[in-house]
Amino acid sequence: MSDAHIPFTGVVRALPASTPFVGPEALERTRGGPFAARIGANESAFGISPKAVAAIEREISRASWYGDPESYDLREELAAKHGVAMDEICMSAGIDNLFGVIVRMIVSPGVPVVTSLGAYPTFNYQVNGNGGVVKTVPYHRDKEDPEALLDAARSEGAPLLFIANPDNPMGTWHDAGTIQRMIDAVPPGRLLVLDEAYIEFAPEGTEPPIDTSNPRVIRTRTFSKAHGMAGMRIGYAIGHRDLITGMNKIRNQFEVTRLSQVAALASLSDPNHVAHVIAEVEKGKEDYRALAEKHGFIALPSATNFVAIDVGHGDKARAILKGLDAEGVFIRMPGVPVLDRCIRVTVGAPDDRAIFAKAFDKVIAALDV
Repeated sequence: MSDAHIPFTGVVRALPASTPFVGPEALERTRGGPFAARIGANESAFGISPKAVAAIEREISRASWYGDPESYDLREELAAKHGVAMDEICMSAGIDNLFGVIVRMIVSPGVPVVTSLGAYPTFNYQVNGNGGVVKTVPYHRDKEDPEALLDAARSEGAPLLFIANPDNPMGTWHDAGTIQRMIDAVPPGRLLVLDEAYIEFAPEGTEPPIDTSNPRVIRTRTFSKAHGMAGMRIGYAIGHRDLITGMNKIRNQFEVTRLSQVAALASLSDPNHVAHVIAEVEKGKEDYRALAEKHGFIALPSATNFVAIDVGHGDKARAILKGLDAEGVFIRMPGVPVLDRCIRVTVGAPDDRAIFAKAFDKVIAALDV
């Protein structure tokens, strides 16, 4: 039956049938077998906290219950950690879902929204799905460009703009002073989404102070990366209480599961585990830097749990991606020029890194013949 017989909204009817990412499971179905190294989705290779495992085991018999729709205990702990009030935190099923709530709160059909060309695509996905119009500015020296984003927001009259610090897909970052100047320059009546999914991996001096008295910025954080809970889907926003109230008006009240809440709360009480993950990621980034240098490539400095390796141009990056897929290694790459001259590799466990290095050597040798 043609979709002409389905009462879609005009927004849905106009959208292509697409998703921001093709999952590794779909790629495995296509290739007819599992990957030997799954190092493309920036998942943690180092597991969740043992305290989180124990909390899940204690709570598993109550998984038939809904999670607390207020995530009270978890918000209380996060509020203490960040020095904010509980009503300045909104829990959600991951940052991707937070983007959806923020966009629905701010953007009506036809409204322009500003982001960077090639930046994290799920934000654009949410804007498009709500009928907004994505306006992009290019990266500058492999970094998102705060001044250009602000200029575009002013010229387009955009009520919403987005930056990630540290950045995905390049792994680059701005220092706290640069981001603070951007926050200070957001015009009244506009909102900056500051995505800090990878902030735990960033060097000291990257994170500007959290100021929830400012209604022009909302910050998004996650348990997916350093805490290793990508599959549990839990993240949060920090912002002015009026922003959080707006989000609570429209969010799905029961989306953060009971097990996710207890696991995240337990992980917060285990800073040694997060410190271990960060240390292991640093070792892995050095391995990737050495491997890239061995082949005459450049590993971009990274403040995340992945590394972007500059291989020269997009055609070569795509050939490497295809070759690694044939060798059973899952990675990704930025989707637009000039960023697409890079491949992006998640820091895996030592075994993952060894598999990647062996496959990478083989693929590069074949390409250079």
